[in-house]
Amino acid sequence: MVSNPVHGLPFLPGTSFTDSTKTAFHRSQTLGYKNGYAIARRPTVGIGGTRLQFNQLSQADLDELANKAPVLTYGEPKQTPPASFIPAHVAFDKKVLKFDAYFQEDVPMSSEEHYRIRQVNIYYYLEDDSMSVIEPVVENSGLLQGKFIKRQRLPKNDQGDHYHWKDLNRGINITIYGKTFRIVECDRFTQVFLESQGIELNPPEKMVLDPYTELRKQPLRQYVTPSDFDQLKQFLTFDKQVLRFYAIWDDTDSMFGECRKYIIHYYLMDDTVDIREVHERNDGRDPFPLMMNRQRMPKVLVENTKNFPWCVLEISDQEVLEWYTAKDFIVGKPLTILGRTFFIYDCDPFTRQYYKEKFGISDLPCIDVSKKEPPPVKQELPPYNGYGFVEDSAQNCFALIPKAPKKDVMKLLMNDKKVLRYLAALESPFPEDKGRRFVFSYFLATDMISIFEPPIRNSGIIGGKYLGRTKVVKPHSSAENPIYYSPSDFFIGAEIEVFGHRFIILDTDDYVLKYMESNASQYSPEALLSIQNHIRKQEAPAEELETKQTEVDPAVQELEALIDTIQKRLKDHPCKDSIREAFQTCDRDASGFVDKEIFFEICDSLKVPVDDSLIKELIRMCSHGEDKINYYNFVRAFSD
Repeated sequence: MVSNPVHGLPFLPGTSFTDSTKTAFHRSQTLGYKNGYAIARRPTVGIGGTRLQFNQLSQADLDELANKAPVLTYGEPKQTPPASFIPAHVAFDKKVLKFDAYFQEDVPMSSEEHYRIRQVNIYYYLEDDSMSVIEPVVENSGLLQGKFIKRQRLPKNDQGDHYHWKDLNRGINITIYGKTFRIVECDRFTQVFLESQGIELNPPEKMVLDPYTELRKQPLRQYVTPSDFDQLKQFLTFDKQVLRFYAIWDDTDSMFGECRKYIIHYYLMDDTVDIREVHERNDGRDPFPLMMNRQRMPKVLVENTKNFPWCVLEISDQEVLEWYTAKDFIVGKPLTILGRTFFIYDCDPFTRQYYKEKFGISDLPCIDVSKKEPPPVKQELPPYNGYGFVEDSAQNCFALIPKAPKKDVMKLLMNDKKVLRYLAALESPFPEDKGRRFVFSYFLATDMISIFEPPIRNSGIIGGKYLGRTKVVKPHSSAENPIYYSPSDFFIGAEIEVFGHRFIILDTDDYVLKYMESNASQYSPEALLSIQNHIRKQEAPAEELETKQTEVDPAVQELEALIDTIQKRLKDHPCKDSIREAFQTCDRDASGFVDKEIFFEICDSLKVPVDDSLIKELIRMCSHGEDKINYYNFVRAFSD
């Protein structure tokens, strides 16, 4: 069974049937919201969701039918539908009524004022009927100003009523939270709005001013006798005109004192002075901007101001006879300010132009006060202590962890295993050393020398290594700047001094001769000539060699003849047994030479007739330089 009527039967009682299975009997919703506004919709279904059997018209069709005016009207005419509804928060958005008001505040603890007038602005927001009270901020008032009452609906009385814009008008008092505000004026928009709503506005009133604020606006009473000098004119004429001077304060005479730079500013507008310190980077001082604050500087004080409390009171014109002026600041002259003497050495271009126009001084100098830096300290190595080589010892001064000195790698590679060998004899005053021969080995790769003594049977001297491989320093070079022996120092007849012992080069091997021929530029002409003579001696007969030796060394023959003559004359002299021991005792390094002073002291102690002409000639021939004497040949004259 269905609830719909059967077609063909009239809709009369008894001809319709009720559906017994139907359980939903709710009514559909006809109210809703569109774009935030409540609207009513026509129902489309009936009770229980049954569709209604009638024509559905759209809203546009309904509006057209409602607004259509019939040509013929029967009965009462239909009224025009009301206009669309606009909410208050839309109609009055950003529309605010502004009223100027004030209130009186008591000041209980003040002798200068008993009450205070504080001006405020009252704002009424039409969109939600809220109000706020704002107090304009007055600079240096000492009061907490700004938002006095935040935006809210303000209560009107104790019955729960709130203030409405109809309650506001000019010339009335309103009480808000116990404070009474007097409204005196409103703005143009507020006046037009209230008049449009039929409210008659009271005439505006004059804003009441605060008496204490008006009192402070009045100029203070001055008790200073007016003078002819116009300070206002000076201020207006020289405003922002400052003389700048560059000065130094030299305090080097005191302990830990130093020379420091300053900038002195002289303000022409009020004749005040301030001093600023010039800070440099990493100077170790706190970066204070001012050494002395801006103030007037006294030049001459009154005599009875010794007991004046300087640390408590500021000095005035009564304690000062004369103040510093711009004329006292001259470039090139000292200036004493507060016990410190500043020397002004320069100024800026504006100051130069001012002095030229004002005082006629056009030749202000620019003095150079910069101190010249002392010459750098020469880095000297400590004296050589005798251990190792000088180059190795110097590395301790160059780094905390010493490193080995750099070697000439190319020299090591090119001269590897190249050795120059020489045969040498020891020059010694001892007769037992005459037959000793030594082999010098010069290593070209490292410039080191080693000495080997070939052992001789039954000589009483142990042969073998005489000197290990090392560098040998020349006798006349200093320990700080040593000069080592080089290959050019080794040639036939050369004297080589090794740690106090003299050796004479007698012969070389064939490799040395070839090396000297291939590197002739490294050797002196004397060395090359010695090699040539050595080769000729080897080729010439022995007789010719003796003849040449006699011709070449006439001084040796003269010395031998003189020694023989003295031996015959002084063969019975008592000192011949002790003279050799006396000289050997003084010659500690066994060099065969002694100083002249020691030589004559020994001769005096042994009663040697040094005044004899033959002895004088022997001493002359045994002299070696200006202060040395070869006592070996001298001792031979007293031995058999």
